[in-house]
Amino acid sequence: MARDKVVLAYSGGLDTSVAVKWIDETYGLDVIAYTCDLGQGQDIEAIREKALRTGAVEAIAEDVRNLFVDYFAFPSLMAGALYEGKYPLATALGRPLIAQRMIQVARDHGAVAVAHGCTGKGNDQVRFDVTFQTLAPDLKIIAPVREWKWTRTEELKYAADHGIEVEATKEKIFSTDQNLWGRSIEAGILEDPWVEPPPETFQWSVDPKDAPDEPEVVELTFEQGRPVALNGVETDGAPLIEKLNQIAGKHGVGRIDHIENRLVGIKSREIYEAPAAQVLHEAHREIEFLTLSKEALRFKTQVSQTYADLIYNGLWFSALHQDLMAFVASNQQYVSGVARIKLFKGMASIVGRKSEHSLYRHELATYEEGDQYDATAALGFITIHGLGQKTQAQHQMLKGPGGGRRMELPSIIPPRDPRS
Repeated sequence: MARDKVVLAYSGGLDTSVAVKWIDETYGLDVIAYTCDLGQGQDIEAIREKALRTGAVEAIAEDVRNLFVDYFAFPSLMAGALYEGKYPLATALGRPLIAQRMIQVARDHGAVAVAHGCTGKGNDQVRFDVTFQTLAPDLKIIAPVREWKWTRTEELKYAADHGIEVEATKEKIFSTDQNLWGRSIEAGILEDPWVEPPPETFQWSVDPKDAPDEPEVVELTFEQGRPVALNGVETDGAPLIEKLNQIAGKHGVGRIDHIENRLVGIKSREIYEAPAAQVLHEAHREIEFLTLSKEALRFKTQVSQTYADLIYNGLWFSALHQDLMAFVASNQQYVSGVARIKLFKGMASIVGRKSEHSLYRHELATYEEGDQYDATAALGFITIHGLGQKTQAQHQMLKGPGGGRRMELPSIIPPRDPRS
């Protein structure tokens, strides 16, 4: 009699390798291992073969880098999504894509369940579970690491007892996750927010003090908010990010140290490494400054924060996201142009920008010959602009009860006790 199947998000690490056998024993399900390439720099074919050796009845490996960039990373860039103003959301963006693809595999193979290797303390369990519940509420969700109460030693013993291939038995220095958009590093010594991250924390960027002594300028071209060219060479999103990661990382750009508010209610010290994402966000924002009106920019900052929270909290497939993306697509219609970014000793600084749709007009801004600004109109504008404040001052603040309020500088410093 054929057994039911479960699709497991398989990374090839200890947890998911143990999970293959554990699910078989605990739930009596045949495991289909699913692995995808988001640009994490791993040999996904080797991981697929390991899954089969570990006991999966089938193993699937997909290259989804273009999907990830076109439908997840670049839309988040267009939205200006930086969680708490710092984190480019690399890991958070990858989870809904993985979950979506797992559901498709489950449908193709008639699976009754999906499974992942997330712990009960992190955000990723939410991102997977909410996506599964939204897109495939009929599928059972299994989270082995959340269920078992093993120590690492006990987990390694289970692996040894069942002949499960384990690459390392030593405790890892850090917990890491990475894709094209960035690396996330946590745990170990990094849990002390007073401690400077040791050099081995970083893999994509050199220490800024060891970066080249000469700066490098890169040009990034955008069309309707999306990066389309690097240094004048048009390229697809994935290779553009890969190349920019190398260039910016060489100059020590992209290191982020953040005390982060997790969705599950705890603060966590997180280290991120995202050279390309950091440079692209800086460049994109500068083209927005050039092409968006003051009102559109102000409102966009509110959308950006909500958009970042939505991604971080695992709500990618919500109706609210669809609504916000409709605004972003409209908002970005004229966000096209070229930004010049100088990379030097860990810094990415804007040094030039241009756009056919620029709202910066030289004939209005200049103090030199060619000035077309009508300065005589300023007097009437100033009178109207300040009329409300002037009226209140004359009829309330200077004539109110008790002689009115004293016109003085506001202060947040409490008055001094005269007895002191």
